[in-house]
Order: sequence, then structure tokens, then C-alpha cells
Amino acid sequence: MNQIEFLQVIAPFKDKVFRLAKRLLVSTEEAEDATQEVLVKLWNKNESLDSYSSVEAFAMTITKNYCLDQLKSKRAGNLQIVHSNYTDRQPSLQQQLEDSDTLTWVEKIINDLPEQQRLIIQMRDVEEYEFAEISKILEMNETAIRVALSRARKTIRENMTKTHHYGIG
Repeated sequence: MNQIEFLQVIAPFKDKVFRLAKRLLVSTEEAEDATQEVLVKLWNKNESLDSYSSVEAFAMTITKNYCLDQLKSKRAGNLQIVHSNYTDRQPSLQQQLEDSDTLTWVEKIINDLPEQQRLIIQMRDVEEYEFAEISKILEMNETAIRVALSRARKTIRENMTKTHHYGIG
């Protein structure tokens, strides 16, 4: 596979690799490094990529494993939280503040979830992967994924309800 063919194969999911890395590593810089590492690993295997039923699933598995290795390493202590909120519409300033506050709380709650639930929320609700794809990537059965997703969503919902009913605290 030449360089152009390789780029055509990875282009549709390159951003998903970055977003998964960012969800796991939190730091934009670390996520960019992880994305580059994953792309290098894919390039090194470019001759055998055709043998994978889903190159995207393979890339996401590599990303997950690389990021988890990074989190286990000593460098994980140096990661800093970097939030970047993006909106392509122009709501009122009040609405922007409320949205930002809600997003910050949801991100905090997601980041406090157990690692497995965090991964599943990212893949299903953010990246919109099908359960079968998540099952392949995480090497779990679909029922376990559905249960973990349900628990994660329930935790997020309960924490957001507490925040909105009782204020910050």
C-alpha cells in the first residue's frame, strides 16, 4: 500500500483516534502524541492492513492500548487537564455559560468513572460506535458493554441531578 492509499484508508477515522486518546489522556498534547504513535504503528503494518476486517477497529484497539500504557507509565503524573469547548452556533451568553458549566460537570463525572465505563461512554456516546465494534475493540461481550454503559449513564445522570438540585458541592 503506498502513502496515498494509506492516507485514504486512515482519513475517515483519524479524528476518532485523537478523540479517544484525548478522552483517556485528557491532555491535548499527549493525545496528539498518541495519535501520531498510532499512525506510525499503522504505517509500519500497512502491508498487512488489508488482512484486518476493520482497520478502524484495529486502530482504535491500538489507541486504547497505547493510551492505557501511557497512563500506567510515570509520565501520567505530568498530564494536565485541558478543556476546549467548541460550539458552532451563537446562543446567548447566559446559555453559553450554562452549557459550558454543564459540559464541565459532565466531563468531570466521566473522568471520575471507572476506566472501562469511561472508554465505553466515549466509544458509544461520543464516537457513536456500534456495540459490535466496541465489543471487538475492548474484547468484551456486548451484554457486558450494555451493562457498563447503562451504569455509566446512570452515574452521570445521578451526579448531574445532584448538581442541579443541590448546587455545587
